Amino acid sequence: MIDPDITESVEHRDAATPASETESVSDTGVAKTRAGFEYESFLRSLTTRSGIYQMYAADGSLLYIGKAKNLKSRVSSYFRASALEAKTMAMVAKITNVQVTVTSTETDALLLEHSLIKQHKPPYNILLRDDKSFPYILLTENEDFPRLALHRGTKRVKGRYFGPFPSAGAVRDSLHFLQKVFQVRQCEDSYFRNRSRPCLQHQIGRCTAPCVNLVTPDEYGTQVENTVLFLNGRSQQLMKRLADSMEQASAKLEFEQAAQLRDQLSQLQQVQATQGIEGAAGDLDIVCAIVEAGKACVQVLFVRAGRVLGSRSYFPPLRLDTTPAEVLSAFLTQYYLGSERELPKEIVLGEKIADAAALEEVLSERAGRKLSLKTRVREARAKWLQLARQTAAENLQSELSARKTAQQRIKVLQTSLDLPKAPERMECFDISHSSGEATVASCVVFDQNGPRKSDYRKFNIEGITPGDDYAAMQQALERRYKRLKAGEGACPDILFIDGGKGQVQQAMTVLADLKIDQVKVIGVAKGVTRKAGFETLIIGDSGRELQLPGDNVGLHLIQHIRDESHRFAITGHRAKRDKKRQSSVLDQISGVGAKRRRELLRHFGGIQGVQRASLDELMKVPGINEKIAREIYGQLHRD
Repeated sequence: MIDPDITESVEHRDAATPASETESVSDTGVAKTRAGFEYESFLRSLTTRSGIYQMYAADGSLLYIGKAKNLKSRVSSYFRASALEAKTMAMVAKITNVQVTVTSTETDALLLEHSLIKQHKPPYNILLRDDKSFPYILLTENEDFPRLALHRGTKRVKGRYFGPFPSAGAVRDSLHFLQKVFQVRQCEDSYFRNRSRPCLQHQIGRCTAPCVNLVTPDEYGTQVENTVLFLNGRSQQLMKRLADSMEQASAKLEFEQAAQLRDQLSQLQQVQATQGIEGAAGDLDIVCAIVEAGKACVQVLFVRAGRVLGSRSYFPPLRLDTTPAEVLSAFLTQYYLGSERELPKEIVLGEKIADAAALEEVLSERAGRKLSLKTRVREARAKWLQLARQTAAENLQSELSARKTAQQRIKVLQTSLDLPKAPERMECFDISHSSGEATVASCVVFDQNGPRKSDYRKFNIEGITPGDDYAAMQQALERRYKRLKAGEGACPDILFIDGGKGQVQQAMTVLADLKIDQVKVIGVAKGVTRKAGFETLIIGDSGRELQLPGDNVGLHLIQHIRDESHRFAITGHRAKRDKKRQSSVLDQISGVGAKRRRELLRHFGGIQGVQRASLDELMKVPGINEKIAREIYGQLHRD
């Protein structure tokens, strides 16, 4: 935490104001543009102490937050007469005010910068959009037969946690391997306690069936010990242990047991060859950054107990010309301080960063132990770092290629539809239901980089005649665009409607009533054959129908948007329908929980029998007294 007594906030808005009272910087890049506002005088009197600086635009919006070991030197670099990159000059040209906060140490500046970036999210800062916790493998404790499971979130369950893993897929792959080799159960406790005979996992040789006592606690404990050794990265010790056990079983003529141990040993040797580096050890993260063509890729490689568990790629948006070292510096602060994720013992960086000492101090304090940041490494760590760099480079090329393809499709779409400019934002609506049941409308959003999933929306449609798609579309559009009209979000350039002329007319009417005239409405109707490539486009403002060639990449973009809208609508509809079908009218009755509901259904054979039952018959059910019976009868016969 930063002590408020060691910070000093200063601001300058007028050249006549004494610099000792306020300090600030004016607009324009290299030359002043506002009369009476002199940045030169501010820079001359600016302190050389460490701290953070906040740059503001004319409308008061915050543009950028930065930290500095020497505020005078760092802030002055933005106002050089030359050698500024174009993107940086574009930002500096918007600056009309700079506020600085002085801190006692560079570490305090780093913490304050992170806190303010997280709070304000300035557009020119590198922002990490990652709100997902990493998954772990959980081995439960205090049980005769512990279970293995994927765990994400707060570690409230008692047990041992192994990880973190880069994704749930990596956890499932590991659990799948462990299930085949060591056969430790992975079923839920409720399922385990209620088994009367072995399940399919035992039949296919992936569980020793502790649920029906086909394995003793001691034998099962050996399986658990082997699992722990593997997850702790002690594969060499584990393989020696298995080899010794195999020889002992063979000597006792227990050839079936020896064959099982041989198979386990063989599988472990294969994994050791593919997932680890001989002689390597340690828990560390490898983090490197690649910047190219205004785009950045940060690759995080996870190594635990000398084994590579996987990696994850991040593509933080860049608004300024930024070096890989600057990307890493911004990324590391938000990545390790922005959540409660577990810190490794060591972080290997692909680039040397300016604030490494301060960041190392902060992370060590948070971890409660020494944490090292390294850039010069050898042997296994050098190989891992090279692997991370190669992965980052390949992923960045794939991202740039996909971005180029998306921009090409948008350009062709602009030409095909005779649009005055390339659309920057597109939305598509679709309706999904089952014969009028559980109607859901979807809204998907695409921009020039493809799907913008954070802006997707689903609308539960209520109060209409079941199966009336026109009314459903009207309700969804009204709910969406009333909010946009009120300033909650951005209006699209194109609104695609999955439907024909009637649906398009519905959209045009809604937009006209809301006085929204800057959105171009286009219907996407299936052709006579109802096959992809034969769609008819209906232009809303003219009613003109248009068919694009099947190989037109602009049409492919429309198909992509339409299909994504359809998928999103169906997903929402199925979830709503299944939830409704799985619920019972008894769920809504006060005093009727799971146990009483089960007794009622068992006694009467189903919900129809409960509905037909008299008050006296309801009172005969175990656990149902007169008060509860009257409540049930009243709820079921309200009409």
